[in-house]
Amino acid sequence: MKHVNILKAVIPFACLVIIVALIGLISMPESVDEASTAIVSERVLIPGGNSVGVKMDVKGVLIVGLEEIESENGEFVNPGLNAGLQIGDTILEINGIKVYRAQEVIQTVNEIRGSLKLKIQRKEQTLNIKLDPVKSAHDGTYKLGVWVKDKTAGIGTLTFYDPQTGNFGALGHGITDPETGKILNVAEGELVNSRVASVKEGKAGTPGEIRGIFYEAESPLGDLEKNTEYGIFGHSYSSIDNNIYENALVVATKDQVKKGPAEILTTISGNKVQKFDIEIEKVNDQDSPDTRSMVIRVTDPQLLNETGGIVQGMSGSPIIQNGRLVGAVTHVFVNNPQKGYGIFIEWMLEESDSK
Repeated sequence: MKHVNILKAVIPFACLVIIVALIGLISMPESVDEASTAIVSERVLIPGGNSVGVKMDVKGVLIVGLEEIESENGEFVNPGLNAGLQIGDTILEINGIKVYRAQEVIQTVNEIRGSLKLKIQRKEQTLNIKLDPVKSAHDGTYKLGVWVKDKTAGIGTLTFYDPQTGNFGALGHGITDPETGKILNVAEGELVNSRVASVKEGKAGTPGEIRGIFYEAESPLGDLEKNTEYGIFGHSYSSIDNNIYENALVVATKDQVKKGPAEILTTISGNKVQKFDIEIEKVNDQDSPDTRSMVIRVTDPQLLNETGGIVQGMSGSPIIQNGRLVGAVTHVFVNNPQKGYGIFIEWMLEESDSK
């Protein structure tokens, strides 16, 4: 990733894995007597596994670094640091003017050329910070002494598509800024088609990576509405098909997920979704959402041979057990790429359905 001074917008490439899993909110009756007193309909979803590209504009302007500026008198100062700005802060306004792009910050600071009042967001707080920009001895422009970015993009795996609502989910975890670890707030974004160009094999201590290419970007799959701790979610512009499952799958509740054989759907070549065998080795008892709901191990010889197991970009790959959609891949064990974590589809659906 290349960082630049606040005078230049930074567009980092974040490797994403977009895969969304669906959750059934009502389980099937366990007995004939129970069935006679309650008739329920289960939720169904089209599983993903497709490699997809994510293009996202960050809400506000995220500070990812601090830098000393050489002033006209030869002193090295950092006005942002001195005023109390921190890495991870988001600049929302300058002197009451809303800013959404790094270039807008540059323009506004150099139009005012004097004392500034910044409205920033720091975690759950909104703060007002006063500072005086410094005129750079290097190029004569006024600077705050911060590095910022307003866009991110990457490759991931689609988890699910809901044929009833048109909604989709992917990734199983949030898109974060690599420098700050902060989940990025979505201003606007799109899901686009992606084709896997190559795969870097994962080894103990060195995570592998799927490398993809956007295509047909002028005809996006849908708009991105939410980036959360449990995945990214949005609404598709048209139906999304799966080349393995012609019909939608029933969503499993977390209580229906068991230790034992299962499969994942993912793309490791071109744009073809494939099915691979895994073993669910542990199922955690969870009463609240968490991205580490189960421990999985890749057992499929082909996947082990071609990728070494789980690699970056497979996050969000749907997990299927006994014909039901049960969850999505979220993390890889760095020291053992054959193993990783998965999230219950229930938690992803809960987040997708919330407004």
